[in-house]
Amino acid sequence: MENGSENDAAGLAAELQDLVSDLMVRPDREQVASEIGVLQSIYGDSAIRLWHPRGGSPEHSISERRHASNGETAETIRYVVFLNLASYEDVSIRILVSLPPSYPASSSPQLQLLSRYIGAFGVDASLFGSILRTFISASGIEWSPDTICVFDGLQSVLERCEAWYEDKLSREKVGELRREDTLAREQQQEEALKDEGAEALSIPRSGPLPQDAALPEGIKLTQAEPIMDRRSVFVGRACRISHPSQVPLILNHLMSDRHIARAAHPVINAWRCQVGNVLHQDNDDDGETAAGSRLAHLLSILEINDVLVVVTRWFGGIHLGPDRFKHINHAARNALEVGGFLDQIEDPAKGGKSAAKGRKR
Repeated sequence: MENGSENDAAGLAAELQDLVSDLMVRPDREQVASEIGVLQSIYGDSAIRLWHPRGGSPEHSISERRHASNGETAETIRYVVFLNLASYEDVSIRILVSLPPSYPASSSPQLQLLSRYIGAFGVDASLFGSILRTFISASGIEWSPDTICVFDGLQSVLERCEAWYEDKLSREKVGELRREDTLAREQQQEEALKDEGAEALSIPRSGPLPQDAALPEGIKLTQAEPIMDRRSVFVGRACRISHPSQVPLILNHLMSDRHIARAAHPVINAWRCQVGNVLHQDNDDDGETAAGSRLAHLLSILEINDVLVVVTRWFGGIHLGPDRFKHINHAARNALEVGGFLDQIEDPAKGGKSAAKGRKR
């Protein structure tokens, strides 16, 4: 079996070499032959294969090419390039390259995506269409006569396919998070029903706060849409508080969610609470150095009191550097906006403050 595969590979390589040799002796096609050699040196000898119509044989294709009218190679040259996405080496695509007889003198190439799937996702018409328009779209690759440009086109296709694939992964991840959140809530509801049954039977409780503790009475958590970057996920939550003693109860409630508890940094948080004439405030990095103090600074410059903001980060395996702090702050601010806390901020257009700003509780 292995010998058969080796023979097939050798036959394909010999077929391509025959084409290159034919083209090298033709002044009008020498550039095409040289370009194929450059592509082989970049992507590997086995990455490029001649394309044959379904049902056609290599021998028939080469015979037609060699015996075209007047002994010239007049037909369009077509070959397939097999490439892997740069950031996902296990995900491959196939691109058909078509070179008209007048390329590169007065015509550009045409690229076509042959892959029906990229990874586990079926390719949609918009991606197929954008690749077909690589050299004819204003947002594609600029081509000028007598310029070989297949490499630039292939790199553009790789970038677009990778961006498309990452978008599909992000959408799938958001869907998974929502399904896991739904499952976690259902499990919490089941556990709450068990707890209610235990209380009805007057079963005594003692010791530390239970891990499935409910939120303090009157507390309502708001949650913003997830922020995703390079497989990391950031989710912001916020709620109004009336006393510092509520903070550990709320954080304990969040940590009772198994999905949140499995995050790299489950409860990065900061809070401010006015009790009488005293403003209480604190923050916690939860392992993400300096993240808590940045959230505290956000609350300070927004001048929002009586609020707890919490950001959960799931690490995707790729270090984000300083971008992680930007996402943490954005997740927190989004949660504050969803919760209506930004209504307290001064409106510059009106030259003053809203009635809610700076209100002490």
